[in-house]
Amino acid sequence: MLDVFVVNYNTANLLVPMLSACQKSAVDIDVRYWVVDNASQDNSVQILRQQFPHVGLEVNAQNVGFGRANNQLLPNVTRDYVLLLNTDAFVAPDTLQRTLAYMQANPACGVLGVKLVGRDGDLQPSCRYFPTPWNVFLSRTGLGRFFSGTQMVDDMAWDHASVRECDWVPGCYYLVRREVLDKVGLFDPRFFLYYEEVDHCRRVKAAGWQVVYFPDTTVVHVGGESAKSAGKLSESGRQLSALQVESELLYLRKHHGLPGLALHLILATVGTCYLTLKNTLKHRRWGAWRDELKELRLTLFLLWQTRFASHSTR
Repeated sequence: MLDVFVVNYNTANLLVPMLSACQKSAVDIDVRYWVVDNASQDNSVQILRQQFPHVGLEVNAQNVGFGRANNQLLPNVTRDYVLLLNTDAFVAPDTLQRTLAYMQANPACGVLGVKLVGRDGDLQPSCRYFPTPWNVFLSRTGLGRFFSGTQMVDDMAWDHASVRECDWVPGCYYLVRREVLDKVGLFDPRFFLYYEEVDHCRRVKAAGWQVVYFPDTTVVHVGGESAKSAGKLSESGRQLSALQVESELLYLRKHHGLPGLALHLILATVGTCYLTLKNTLKHRRWGAWRDELKELRLTLFLLWQTRFASHSTR
């Protein structure tokens, strides 16, 4: 029935509660568990071998990234469905049964996501639209409120209580039909971290399947646990800035071409000027331009390093 894929990177403290919650949710469901450890420096491998000997384990000598690690597990797939589950995502007792039942009853659904909440119960973005140069610019500058007709990546202005087809769902709970994997594959290995599920959902939809947000069960998503061990987190969204910027460039080049990439760079420059002026006037911080310029310089540096967003740096 179900293969569960987990990629672990220095989250030993989460493995026991995450896998235990999943096992409690798997009552009367035929489930096999597969874990790739991405060269963790903690005692993750020891915990897995001692407390979860039934879990298939592959140990990498180096961190190959989220997408490539999940791709490693594809040869192990024998079930009808595959669940990609983060180590910082904790399923409810009814999550597996409800989501699998929906997939079985709706063969047009290729990928399914669920309602995500934080540790404090606050709703997280769970049902999202594809990023474009324009909506990325509006989101970064905060100007989206003046363009109500634009679909922003994160649309939180609805109750999130109904089943809804969307563009993409986050990869922390990512239920995909095996038939989709057979025809579309899984992740583009150029995405080391971030945007891999965005790109995958785009390919899934292009192949004729639906991507569905399913709110009838809830997963608690802590967020940022693996990233904390890899480097400094950005202030917004607990994300590693350089990795996110690189993946954004790769995605925009892949799906919007060189014209879309050029538009993104133009808008990024305009956004830097706008935010610098805004911050300077609002806070009277004459050094505010340094923060915005640093982000733009990082974008341009990664543009060169990725050969104009055609190759990954890792």
